[in-house]
Amino acid sequence: MSAPNATKQTSLKELTLRGIILGGIITLLFTAANVYLGLKVGLTFATSIPAAVISMAVLRFWGDHTVQENNIVQTIASAAGTLSAVIFVLPGLVIVGWWSGFPYWETMFVCAVGGALGVMYSIPLRRALVTGSDLPYPEGVAGAEILKVGDAQDAGEDNKRGLLAITWGALASAAMALLGYMKVVASEVGTAFKFGSTGTMISTSLSLALIGVGHLVGMTVGIAMLIGMVTSYGVLLPLYANGQLDGADDLTSALSTVFKSDVRFIGAGVMAVAAIWTLIKIMGPIARGMSESLRASRGAKGEGAQIDRTEQDIPGKWVIVSIFVAMIPIAGLLWWLMRGTQIEHNTAVLIAISVLFILLAGLLVAAVCGYMAGLIGSSNSPVSGVGLLVVVITAVVILAVHGRGSTTEENTALIAYTLFTSAIVFCIATIANDNLQDLKTGQLVGATPWKQQVALIIGVVFGALIIPPVLELMQNSFGFQGAPSAGPDALAAPQASLISSLAKGVLGGGIDWKLLGIGAAIGVVVIIIDEVLRPASKGKLALPPLAVGMGIYLPASLTVLIPIGAFIGFLYNRWADKQADVERAKRFGTLAATGLIVGESLFGVVYAGIAGATGSESPLALPFIGDGFTPVANVLGLLFFAGATWLLYGFARKITRNSDRESAARSKHAVSAGVASLRITPGLVPTLRDEAGVRYAVPQPPDNEAFLSIRVTINPRMWSPSHLSPVDISHVNAYLPAFQKTMPFHD
Repeated sequence: MSAPNATKQTSLKELTLRGIILGGIITLLFTAANVYLGLKVGLTFATSIPAAVISMAVLRFWGDHTVQENNIVQTIASAAGTLSAVIFVLPGLVIVGWWSGFPYWETMFVCAVGGALGVMYSIPLRRALVTGSDLPYPEGVAGAEILKVGDAQDAGEDNKRGLLAITWGALASAAMALLGYMKVVASEVGTAFKFGSTGTMISTSLSLALIGVGHLVGMTVGIAMLIGMVTSYGVLLPLYANGQLDGADDLTSALSTVFKSDVRFIGAGVMAVAAIWTLIKIMGPIARGMSESLRASRGAKGEGAQIDRTEQDIPGKWVIVSIFVAMIPIAGLLWWLMRGTQIEHNTAVLIAISVLFILLAGLLVAAVCGYMAGLIGSSNSPVSGVGLLVVVITAVVILAVHGRGSTTEENTALIAYTLFTSAIVFCIATIANDNLQDLKTGQLVGATPWKQQVALIIGVVFGALIIPPVLELMQNSFGFQGAPSAGPDALAAPQASLISSLAKGVLGGGIDWKLLGIGAAIGVVVIIIDEVLRPASKGKLALPPLAVGMGIYLPASLTVLIPIGAFIGFLYNRWADKQADVERAKRFGTLAATGLIVGESLFGVVYAGIAGATGSESPLALPFIGDGFTPVANVLGLLFFAGATWLLYGFARKITRNSDRESAARSKHAVSAGVASLRITPGLVPTLRDEAGVRYAVPQPPDNEAFLSIRVTINPRMWSPSHLSPVDISHVNAYLPAFQKTMPFHD
């Protein structure tokens, strides 16, 4: 469809005050919830999709809202919620005894500066990894589908059915999560095996959201993760558990210990090599992206031309200057940390090396984490694994520059300095991991990139202001396990404990480099296979090395369902290929999968609030259900999980068939594709809306003319009677009788 350009791009409501305020309010809730859950169980939930749903519900009270404005709200909230992942590093300073709490300004500036750098590094990556890449970005696509369907839910029966698919998927996954927290059904099932002197185990989470993720990432990533998981649990775990299970009271616990202490580090080695290789491969697109950004900015300024709205980034010069200027407060923070300590005498050298390290490592982790987000989604990316590698590399650099401490106090100061430096790099990693997902959503809904990038910075600032007092509250209320003053109810903070242990191991000696080396060797083999497989199959087959590494690194409970979801999506899409409207059929499947992610994410927010308010680890658990109910809960969980999945995809097929029948019934009114002339008379002026949701008011005819002619491209596949109001239909009847009362544009 073509529409008159009566509404200029600059008048589009996008970065608005009400959107910023709403994003800030959502940020407060989601960031607090993420900090609590992350410290309690070592997991955080993705905030972009829940934020999008809430934003649509609130902004619908304003008639002039747009899909792009909703996108800005979810961008602000998701940036702040993602920044809360800094809790995987910063509590380590308390655990090693360097801090007794979380000083507000130091903590706030670490989050703000590190997060802002993450935004700046992700700007040139947008062209390399979003607009110039075929990465699936499952959560970015899901977020865009929600925004588009929610904004256009009154635009036709197909959109209403799509919204129903999201709703039923959300209700199913939320119900599954609720029943799991109530202990009525199992949230995870698994078993352990012992054969000879060794053994292995297998388990799976009963998370419907992971089925949705698998559907969205597709078979290539799903199979790669399955290969990684089989390598991990079928080869590596039995190998390293050999001889360590004798006398174990709990076989599952003993195998889990081996997995965490040995196998996971091998997975981290695979990811490290895959990450370096990924960076090498995308350095060309990254450089081109930066060059295009600078050239577009210079060209527009020199020629007086205007860059297309959907290609306007923050100018490249501003990005470069901002990155280098950010090194000044970083140097100040590092100096503040070292003053009066045992390592103060080496301040100049340590700060110079650390600033250079942050500058270079920031680009590396931003590119790798952005790539991982595009591969399997932000919430399933093992950013904590990247954090482990960052801490190890940072510690090695510090060790090479300063050497080991001669006293316990000096060594503790070095460990604290390593953790503080790593926290800044980790902020860059987490924000880049989320931002590229948000920018993908923006691309799909027709957002203005520079406005979305400003919103990302606003989100970082909101998060940086909120995180320190929430961390301080957690420290004062519970404390952290392993810290000098930890009590019996201390929070586990599992990632922070592991990361601080790694820093101690490198700087104090004792880390097993052999495990990382084995992982690196496996990574090289996977890379070779992938590089041979892609050209040999003409791009039809691939083995993404990062996906294999993630399959080794992540617990099976998180990995199993992603390839299962990918297979279900594959079967559904094969069925969709046989339908009358293939794209519509596939879209309904995508929306159903999206709903599965939405429901569990939203319920995660509710549960975090309940857990925080009650202070209980299992606030929803029914008191009369004990351990004896576990076998029944396992069966009920599997039945509910399988039944909900079957019914949801059955519903997607049903609404597809209903839509196809309606389309067939309308086929007798179909029009031929082409261009028609539409005469608009005064008082009967329709409003056109393009596929990005932008509304255009057709100009009124001049007073001295009876009508105004415009040209409208006719696309019969887009036509539906519900796209026009009755007044518009009668108007079309009067002037276009040859088209049998049809008009193929969106109202």
